Formats: sequence, structure tokens, C-alpha cells
Amino acid sequence: MASYALCPSVKNILLLDSEGKRVAVKYYSDDWPTNSAKLAFEKFVFSKTIKTNARTEADIALLDGNVIIFKFVQDLHFFVTGGDDENELVLTSVLQGFFDAVTLLLRNNVDKREALENLDLILLCLDEIVDGGMILETNGPLIAEKVTSHSVDAEAPLSEQTLTQAWATAREHLTRTLLK
Repeated sequence: MASYALCPSVKNILLLDSEGKRVAVKYYSDDWPTNSAKLAFEKFVFSKTIKTNARTEADIALLDGNVIIFKFVQDLHFFVTGGDDENELVLTSVLQGFFDAVTLLLRNNVDKREALENLDLILLCLDEIVDGGMILETNGPLIAEKVTSHSVDAEAPLSEQTLTQAWATAREHLTRTLLK
């Protein structure tokens, strides 16, 4: 039986606006059990990092026993949080993968308005990167490709299809059955 203690893990991924308000967030840890605790953490992280110059490359902070890697682009602030024993380079590769995928999905127009208009793609992007705290993928172009793949392969197993593809396949099978 494999031990997950040795796998790098992520506690949360945050995408906040220039005022520290949520654009897209995903928590994978029970460190913040309530929504108010999550909002307080986001406000705390934002207030501690706002004065840094993380515009050209990712920066790192150790706050409340958490390693936080962050990067600011236009009016969006990207954050990846891990435990204090997590490898900073792994967390940085998660942040860079998320940022690269979002940049591709938003066609290099990375700002709050565009992010809100494509929020569904960003949330799918988060699902492709981390599942239950375990890192699945850090390659930005590959993440963006998985999110934007619209080709429905009815022969692919359901476990490899996105939810939309699975619904389309089920609808197609139902239609064929009813028309027979």
C-alpha cells in the first residue's frame, strides 16, 4: 500500500483580484474548516503580500506555518499554499503551471474581467492541476489542452472523459436508443 505522506501536496490555490476578493479558489485541506476562516486566511495572505513586487516572477512567503508561492499579473493575484515542509520548487511549478494555463486559456489577456468571463475554464484548470491536494499536472500547455478539448470520443472510457463529454455521450446513446 502506497504512502501519500511522501507525495507533495497543496493546501489551496487562490486567484484573487487587486482588492483581495475571490475570483477562483480551491481548498484541499481542512486547516480552514469554515468559509469565514477561508476568507480570513485569504485576507491575511493578501495583506501580507500586497506590498511585494511579485510581478515579473514568483515570490515566496512563510506565513502561519504555510509556504505560500505567489505571483501578480495585472489585477490578478495567483497563490499556491503548501505546508511548511513542502518543497518550494514543487509549489512554484504548480503556480507556474496554473499561470501558464490561465494565460493560454485567456489568450494572453490575463485580467479580472476576462477571468470572470471564463471562470468555468479556470475552475476546470484547477481540477486538472490538483485533486484532493495531490498534484496531478504542472505543464501549463497540457493543462490548457485538457481543459479546452472539445472532441467527444464516445469510445473513450468514462473515467477519461470530462463531465460535459460524459453527458454528451450519454445523450447520444439515449437518442440512438429512442430512435431505434
